[in-house]
Amino acid sequence: MRNMKHTYYKIVGAFLALTGLTTSCSDFLEIEPLNEIIRDNFWNEKADVDNIMAGCYSRLQADDIVSRMIVWGEVRSDNCVAGQNVQSDASLENVFKENINASNEYTKYEGFYEVINRCNIILQEAPGVAEKDPSYSDSELQATIAEASALRDLCYFYLIRAFRNVPYTTQAFTDDYQDFELPATPFYDVLDSLILDLEKVRTMAVRRYPTASGTKQLYQTARITQDVIHAMLCEMYLWKQDYQNCVKYADLVIQSKKDLKEDNLNRTNKGRRDDDDEFLLGYPLVSERQSGSTSIFGSAYSRVFGTGNSDESIFELTYMKDNDNMLSNNAINRLYGNTTNAIGFIAPSDYVGTDVKEERYEVFKKKRVDVRPYEWFNSDGSGIQKFVVREVRVDIQKTESSSGGASRYESTASNRYADGRNKSNWIIYRLSDIMLMKAEALVQMMSDDSEEMQNEYNQDLVQQAFLLVNTINKRATCEYPLKDTLTINNYNTKATMGELVMEERQRELMFEGKRWFDLVRRSLRDDDTSFLISQVNKKGMSNSSAVANKLKKMDAIFWPYYKDELNVNKNLVQNPAFGSGEDQNYEQNR
Repeated sequence: MRNMKHTYYKIVGAFLALTGLTTSCSDFLEIEPLNEIIRDNFWNEKADVDNIMAGCYSRLQADDIVSRMIVWGEVRSDNCVAGQNVQSDASLENVFKENINASNEYTKYEGFYEVINRCNIILQEAPGVAEKDPSYSDSELQATIAEASALRDLCYFYLIRAFRNVPYTTQAFTDDYQDFELPATPFYDVLDSLILDLEKVRTMAVRRYPTASGTKQLYQTARITQDVIHAMLCEMYLWKQDYQNCVKYADLVIQSKKDLKEDNLNRTNKGRRDDDDEFLLGYPLVSERQSGSTSIFGSAYSRVFGTGNSDESIFELTYMKDNDNMLSNNAINRLYGNTTNAIGFIAPSDYVGTDVKEERYEVFKKKRVDVRPYEWFNSDGSGIQKFVVREVRVDIQKTESSSGGASRYESTASNRYADGRNKSNWIIYRLSDIMLMKAEALVQMMSDDSEEMQNEYNQDLVQQAFLLVNTINKRATCEYPLKDTLTINNYNTKATMGELVMEERQRELMFEGKRWFDLVRRSLRDDDTSFLISQVNKKGMSNSSAVANKLKKMDAIFWPYYKDELNVNKNLVQNPAFGSGEDQNYEQNR
């Protein structure tokens, strides 16, 4: 909050209307940033609004924000341990040790509030611009309001999942005379406000951006659309434990992606289909198998993470791969690795990284090989490949033996991003994530009673949830034709189906900034952190007993406020799990 007052007259990274943003979405993403925004010469035409909106996206792409999306969402979970040279980032090293206090750099959240305030300024100024500029139509103004609202709400959603209670305002801060010392608003109050806001604007958002040859998917996934807002509502209702509405918005997203795929196929193939065009069990997921081959896999990785803006993507922060003058994804470059450092500051834990290599199958549980370990990790499981390489090829070769043919799997990763030149998009929502959120909601709608589980209503929920998980799990199988990889009879209780969904989310979304938030959400639902502790302990921390004791407190699974925020905002009270914030005791801060 302390930096909001500086962001009106000096919006770092905001875009002036040098050429306008009237030609294409790629123009929107490529306009070069300038530093100074002077009110007297601004807010006169739609291009001014568009340029500040572009600045919001540009700010979200910055290292400090994306690195926090990663650190807040992954590092404390069972997925990650300290990688190479992590000692050069003392704050991150302490996060791995669960030695977190209010001096830790990753407790800073000012970047998110900068985006929030930019969005609030847009919402304040855009209606006046529409009155001045006759070319700024009412429908365009409504779309602007929806887009700015959604970006603001996305930032708040990250903040409450990390810090639980945060200062919340929809007021634009534009001068030094406004009161910046806001107390923290409780988690569920903020969550309810975000949901109410998105429900109000969702139909105002752009449904689909205009298509253009070669860039059609960029338009649909690099900016806020109705699909993005519905995905946000799906997840927010899941955290609110309103499972009916979670399913409602998941279904809207899924149907929209089905319709979009059909439209694209009809336009490009004119009704013709090949294997890669087929819907997998009714869902428009990208094919894992390389086209034309029955034994080479990795296509899904290359299209979803390598090329980016894939058919199954919903929203991703898009880095322009063909423009070296534009921002690079420095967070991935530093944290996950590059050509110079095969292992970044963050590495896979042994629990997940060597799971398949050592044939323990604790995470990737298939008897047949799951393609994702070959895609997510380097060959020995010691480094992260997801977002770091552009292509992965998994080749199944048959080896003859006296006992018959055995399968041998070889993996080759190529086009690793050079140091400082990572252009990998950061994916915030994709279809498999939404499918698994729906599955989680369906599980929570089931009965806890074993006898009631046999009635028609609960069995229908079991079948729906199983289909969603099985579809994603089946896509990842190194076999062709694809075979079912799971058996529904093994998951006939609420508990077993719930564990299956949680496990599949870990397998599918690993290193995408989801896992810690999933563990936190479950802890809030259970009103207990036992499951979270059991998972964190699997990565074998040397101080595991101390960490377990610390994380028994619900407050401790969230983050402390940065010390400077407490100094300038006397109405902000430190998370009680961190005492004064400078030490690790649990004394209530008075």
